[in-house]
Amino acid sequence: MTMQWKKLAAAALISIGTMTALPALAQELKIGLSAEPSALDPHYHNLGPNNQIAYTIFDTLILQNENQKLVPGLAESWKPLNETTWEFKLRKGVKFHDGSDFNAADVVFSINRPAKVPNSPSSMIIFTRSIAEMKVVDDHTIHFVTKSPHPLLPTDLSRVAIMSAEAAKADVAEGMTTEALSKGEGLVGTGPYKFVEWVRGNRLVLEANTAYWGGKPNWEKVIYRPMSNDAARVAALLAGDVDMIENPPPADLKKLRENPNVKISQAVSNRLIYIHLDSFSEPTTAGIPDANGKNPLKDARVRKALSLAINRDAIASRIMEGLGQPTGDFLPYPMFGTRQDAKPDKYDPDQAKKLLAEAGYPNGFSITLGTPNDRYINDAEISQAVASQWTRIGIKTKVEAVTRTVFFKNRDDFKYSAYLAGWGAGTGEMSDPLRALVATPNKEKGFGTTNKGRYSNPKMDAVLEEALKTVDDAKREALLQQASKMALDDQALIPIHIEVTPWATRKGLSYKARADQYTFANGVTRD
Repeated sequence: MTMQWKKLAAAALISIGTMTALPALAQELKIGLSAEPSALDPHYHNLGPNNQIAYTIFDTLILQNENQKLVPGLAESWKPLNETTWEFKLRKGVKFHDGSDFNAADVVFSINRPAKVPNSPSSMIIFTRSIAEMKVVDDHTIHFVTKSPHPLLPTDLSRVAIMSAEAAKADVAEGMTTEALSKGEGLVGTGPYKFVEWVRGNRLVLEANTAYWGGKPNWEKVIYRPMSNDAARVAALLAGDVDMIENPPPADLKKLRENPNVKISQAVSNRLIYIHLDSFSEPTTAGIPDANGKNPLKDARVRKALSLAINRDAIASRIMEGLGQPTGDFLPYPMFGTRQDAKPDKYDPDQAKKLLAEAGYPNGFSITLGTPNDRYINDAEISQAVASQWTRIGIKTKVEAVTRTVFFKNRDDFKYSAYLAGWGAGTGEMSDPLRALVATPNKEKGFGTTNKGRYSNPKMDAVLEEALKTVDDAKREALLQQASKMALDDQALIPIHIEVTPWATRKGLSYKARADQYTFANGVTRD
């Protein structure tokens, strides 16, 4: 945060007691975003900033409410016909933004498309890979045949945006390309808002879909403004330049809560902040130059030592200021598949040093920790704290903090031996992070799509696969609990905390806080 913006935020916060009454709210809603989407293609990148815009322009067959409970969307109902066949009854009378009718052909196109989108940093195929065949019974009935019993199909399909097959048609395999869609070409959905314009780095403008099947949207026009700088977002809210901001910085929350013209909403999220380690490369790994030509991160004792060296309580209180819950699991309890007895590793630098010595590194080694500096709440500050704590046990740590765009490219190119990142479980249950983050990378199975540490544990994979085809909920949950314990006992990654997500609105507005961290314009209402 620059000194200029610190002064700006401070001046804005000092004016708390003298702010004049807010004018009557217009039908235009301005939202300050902490992170801009990388693309408007709804199937390109399974990333929070992208998804929240995609699910505003597009609907899914099944929607998720603020607690991630499944509710009818473009599908009015769904049921299993047998262990591998599901019948979905589609909503009749739904219109796309261009006035065309929604039907089963659009579903088939949209479910097939993620596998055809090239260069996806984190592919949506994780949600479609289980489908072997789609049978169109009529315009509003479709049967999904899965490769094996797959009880999570409805949950998976709540994540795949439905596009207009006709509007997105083009002469390449995926139809309209990611680049074309990001220009607004073929960007036609059935959602509450439709595309007007996107000026990268400045604004994304949407307008109400007045024919929306779910009722008239709350706002005639919505303007999203990217504001990655924390102080700038706060200042914009207090100055009335925007009506709402996401992720107000922890350091400003106390004063914002005391401001009679500001309202704070917050919820425990599904987002895990974690550190992934390269447990694959041999003999060496990027960023560790002095380990005698070895990759020390392949040793579970070293990975455990790095976890024990992290003071999660200090990070939660001093850096996150209450917006982080230390965790020893992938999701907060009691989400499906979590364990009540999963506790975070206690801060124990002495035991960490003993484990390093046992592993053959009594003098430690050097390491570079990659991190974004503009993606998660206080991401770079968390990484600096971890680096300091690792250095105290002899792991001389350098932090490489870069913008999210550079970070994700470096991560995907395996340029980090260790990196800090976050994962929001869009399905709200345990198989989501297990499949994406720690399952052995396997394109055919759709496993390990974001496992950039390339961790592999075939025994854990087998338990996860068994869970994914177990129809009985109690048995499936027990298997997911077993798989997560296996992965975490082996330090497949290092969990730090679960984010608690805040939003701030101007007086007269309320936001229904969401566990998935999404900022939806239609979730903003007048008091």
